[in-house]
Parts: sequence; structure tokens; C-alpha cells
Amino acid sequence: MAVLSKIRNRSGLLIAIIAFALFAFVIGDLFQSGSFGQPSRYVGSVNGEDVSFEEFRLKVANAEKSGQGMTSVQAANQVWNQEISIALLTKEFEKLGLRVGEKHIVEVFKADPNIGQNPMFLNAVGKFDITKFKEYFKANPEGIQFLKEREKDAELNAKYQIYNSLVKGGLYTTNAEGKLKYEADADKVTFDFVNVPYSSIKDSDIKITDEEINAYVKTKEKRFKSEETREIEYVLIEEKPSTTDETEVKSKVDALLLPSVRYNKETGKNDTIPGFRNATDIAEFVNANSDIPFDSTYIAKQDLPAEHADKLFALATGEIYGPYMFNDYYCISKALGRKAGEKVKSSHILIAWDGAMRAAPKEKRTKEEAKVKAEGLLAQVLANPAMFQMIAMTNSEDPSVQQNGGDMGYITRDVNFAQPFKDFVFNNPIGKIGLVETEFGYHIINVTDKQDAIKMATIAQKIAPSEQTNNKIYEQATKFEMEAASKDFAALAKQMKLTVAPSAKLKPMDESFETIQNQRQIVKWAFAEDTNTNDVKRFEIPNVGHVIAKLKKVTPKGVMSAEEARPMVENILKNKKKAEKIKAKLNGSSLASLATANKVTVMNAVDLTLGNPALPGAGFEPKVVGTAFASKVGQVSKPIEGNSGVYVVVTKAVTKAPAIKDFKEQVTQLSAQAKGNAGRIMTALRNEADIEDNRADFY
Repeated sequence: MAVLSKIRNRSGLLIAIIAFALFAFVIGDLFQSGSFGQPSRYVGSVNGEDVSFEEFRLKVANAEKSGQGMTSVQAANQVWNQEISIALLTKEFEKLGLRVGEKHIVEVFKADPNIGQNPMFLNAVGKFDITKFKEYFKANPEGIQFLKEREKDAELNAKYQIYNSLVKGGLYTTNAEGKLKYEADADKVTFDFVNVPYSSIKDSDIKITDEEINAYVKTKEKRFKSEETREIEYVLIEEKPSTTDETEVKSKVDALLLPSVRYNKETGKNDTIPGFRNATDIAEFVNANSDIPFDSTYIAKQDLPAEHADKLFALATGEIYGPYMFNDYYCISKALGRKAGEKVKSSHILIAWDGAMRAAPKEKRTKEEAKVKAEGLLAQVLANPAMFQMIAMTNSEDPSVQQNGGDMGYITRDVNFAQPFKDFVFNNPIGKIGLVETEFGYHIINVTDKQDAIKMATIAQKIAPSEQTNNKIYEQATKFEMEAASKDFAALAKQMKLTVAPSAKLKPMDESFETIQNQRQIVKWAFAEDTNTNDVKRFEIPNVGHVIAKLKKVTPKGVMSAEEARPMVENILKNKKKAEKIKAKLNGSSLASLATANKVTVMNAVDLTLGNPALPGAGFEPKVVGTAFASKVGQVSKPIEGNSGVYVVVTKAVTKAPAIKDFKEQVTQLSAQAKGNAGRIMTALRNEADIEDNRADFY
């Protein structure tokens, strides 16, 4: 069962083989025969194939369980992307008639270290044994269904590997392409040029209309696809404590330093209770008066509040520090004692043997052989302690610290470490290096640092808004909501001394925007059918305050509007208009006359190539360099619209590369680049797919 649990917990490693994060979640056959009595609902479709919401929901729930701190919306987004990838690739597999057998599936299983390197599934020579693997699951009733689910994932992965190999195999480079690359990298051109930059004409002198932007967008509609969005503006009224709240908390904490008088029901008399300074049961006193319970552990200086660490750490036993502020708490602290060397930092080199706990030895060895190797490494580090880090990086079999030279960081006596390891580091001075045996293997340990630690009693009371303060904040928020429905949002905010946050553009599956986190309710309101432009609504966010939002703009799915496309298009169109103005002034029979007329200088480019067409002082200009190659020597070219300005060139010399017999090197380079583009297949499939996304209706 332990092995099965490990495999389940780390089954995602199987899917790491797929470059596009294509993986499936573990789901059991949870649908009973009567489960489909409800009307069918779909979370979306991919090329006409519906995605059932019920099945989708189960996968999302599974993703939430496996993801640390993942919200349901984040899980839904992740699962949706996986469902699209699986659906599109499965269709491709079917078109190609891809089939895989047990051999392919076993190879996928073996690629998971939790399976392929598990001692339970290895034979006498340390190789993965499929028979042992199958026998384990057959003997485990739960494992049979689990293995079936894993086989489905493995089959999908195996097909993908074949598919990816086919795609890469179809991306080849011809000898002619190799020849072109050789010439582009080796042919050289030297020329003089004049550059009149676009910046010579003020942007304010060039106007681009919405009609011009729309016309440009129509020529490249695929580049300017627009998602459905909503734009909101909002005011955040935070629930913050008032000055009165702060004063009240400070007064309560200050009073704890002094004795207090309390009525005793049993005696019928008033008792004098000692203050924090003289309390006899310090733990009870702290727990009775602090928002943070008493902590009996010893604390190193580095773990104290940075602003107060020096003074707190220097306290003598029984001495009081404070009151002081830390985050949102008003605090007083009392020193209760000090321990020397309570926190220890060390580095280690682990040498394991076959059968040691969590062992992953780099080579097969017995316990005796492991000891011999460890003693050899100990001799090396004792002879040259400065080499400890390098020896750890090249020899240690503890993967968790291997890359940082064996550094284990700081530990305390109560940490869950092997006892012989702790005994060594706490009982030896800084700089001591020695050999220790634990259930994990042999450790060559270097004690690198020790820190004293103190025990403190701290009373901390949070400065939070009182009920009266929260009521005032609520009244302010509701007043703004009601008046904003009929008044100018920004003007009202200014009148009430509130700040309107920058407009936020929302997508249907967003749940956060700007500084507002995990507020799906606001996004759903913005996209609701009955929410109209200029509608205003207040949302209460626990422990934060109130967000009063106004729906500013609705953008349907389609092609970008001129307003949306302007940031991407305006500069392109401005440069085109500037180019026409510049070209009209480039009249002359020589570069010198053109330069004089346009108040620029003639510049020289030496031995440039098409492979690296960077002009001195001008940047990347392939059209300019290409024109120089194509022009006759000594001839003044026509104006060229470049990336940064308009150019005129005069070619001085073209040097052809020496002829070579083959272009294998160039073909190899281009082929590697082409095969690297295989990763773009998923993007291409998605761009051509008909995808309907209804997730926002359910989440």
C-alpha cells in the first residue's frame, strides 16, 4: 500500500515526458448507472466534441486536491487546457491510426523514477522487472483499478511520443537551404548609407484615425483577435483601525505591565494580580492576555523581528522590552532564558548502500563498501576542508542538498532528524568534520555554524478595527454605492476623499485583478447578462473591506476595436506616413547632397552579412543590407523603408564566400532549429480548432 500511495502521489512524473504538459488526472470509475439522470450539461466543446461538466468537475476537484493552495478557478483553467490538448491530439492520433502495445506503455512506466527505480520492482541486477510490477498490483485489490487508470495515461503518453517523433521527422532541411545559410553568413557587403530617422518628424505632427487602424487590422485579422472582456473601475474602502482603536489597544497592553485589582467571587474581596513583569505563571499570563499563544521554543536572533532583533536578543533574563509595534500587533516581550549553540548549521555528504532508507546510490554497493567509500571521502575533506562543497556536489547521494554543496541549513534540537546526526552536530564545535552512520547511510558531516537562542514571552494584541469603526466604514461604502449609481464615479470619489483604482480589464475566467485577490464574485457580476454598462455594485471582502465597482466597458469576442488595437498599430502606421514625408525630401544624386539636405551624416558599413544585418548606429535592418547586396556598385539606391528610418545606400563592394563542396554543418544547424519548432504544433492545432468555452457558466 505504501508503494501504491507513493505512485499515486507522484504520478504526475509520468506525464513530464510530454513537452506540452499533456497529462490526465487520476480518476476512478465513480459514475454509477444512475448518475446520468440529470439533464446533460457541457462545460464547452472542442471541434464539436462536447466536454461533460460532471466529468470535468471531478477532474477539477482532483486537481485541487493535488495542487498546493490551488483555487477551483485555477484548477478549472488547468484542466481545461489539458482537455483541449488531449482532445486535439487524440483526433490527430486517430487520423494517423497510431497504436501502441505493452512495450510502449512499459517504457512510459519505467520513465517514472517512482516506478522504474523502485527497489520493489527491480530484479537481481537492478533492472526494472515488469513481472514484479504486475504481481504487486495483482496482489493489491485497490491496485488493479489504479493500474488500469495509469495504463490509460501511459498509452496516451506513448502515442504522443510517436506523434512527436513523426512531426520532428517531417521537419527536414534541404541542401539548398544549407547553401542559402552559408551564403547569408559568409557573403559580405560594404556600403555607405544615409539614414533619416523616423524620430526626425514629431509624433504630434502625424495623426492616425480609427478608420486607418480598422483598415490595417482587417488585413491581419488573425493577429488581432479579441477575447470577450469587461472593463471595470472601482474604489476600495479598506477596513482599517481608527486612531481610537490603536489608542485603546496600546492602553490595554501598557496596563498589563502593572498590577491590577480584580474581584474574587470566592472570597468576596479584591485581589491584586501581578503584572507581566512579576507574573509567576508566565505561560498562563500570556495566553490570557495575548492574541498569539505562548511559545516555549528557543529563537535565534535571525528569527526575531528585524527592527527589534538587536534589543530583544540582548535582554537579560527577566528583563522587559517594549511596548513595540510588529506588523499589526502591539507587543511587549520578556526574556526567559538563553541557550548557547541551540541552532546549528552543517553540511554533509551522504553515501548510501543498497537497502538503506530512501537510498538512491549512484552505484550498487554493500554497507561495507559504502563505509569504505565514505572513509575515503572523509580523508579527502580532512586533508583539504575547503574542498568539502565540491566533493559534496560530486559525490553526495542526498539529492535535496546535492546542488548546494551539502548545506543542511540551521536545525534545532527538536527537529525531526536522525538522532546520530543531531548528536554529532550539537556535541561538536564549529569546524569539526566526522563520519556518522544513520539508517540513511554514512554521513561525512561538517559543523559550519552555531547560534545562541533565547526564550521569550511575548504579549501581542492585534490592532484591528472595532465594531464601531467597521460600522462607519460600512456606512461610507453603502453611501458611495448608492450615490455612484446616479453620479459621476470619479467626481464622487474625490468628493468623499476616496481613490479610484486604475481600470481593470477582466476575462471571463479571471478571479483576481490588480490588488484584489480571489474575488470571483466581482468578475461573475461584470459578465452577468443583467449587468449593464455604468451599473455599480458593492462587494464586501472579509478582512479587507469593501469594493464598489462600476462596469465601464463591454467588449464582445471578435476582432479588436480601433481603441484596443491602437497601442500595437499606431506606431506602425505613423512610421509609414513619416516614411512618405521623408522620401519626398530624399532627392539628390549623391549621398553627400542627401545628407546635407536632411542634416544627417554619411555613414559606412563594413563587411555586413544577411545573417547578421546590424547597421552601426542604426540597429537591425535586413531590408537595407539586402538592398545593398542587390544594388550595383557605385549606384545610389532608391529610398528604403527600414525599421528605424528611411535609408539610401551606395554599395562599395560585395565579397562572395569561397565555394565549398557540401553544407552539412549549415544543414545540421537549420535542422536542429526546425525540429525545435515541433513544440509549436499544439499552438497550431489550437489556432485552427473550433473551441467553445462555457466554463464561466459553472465557476
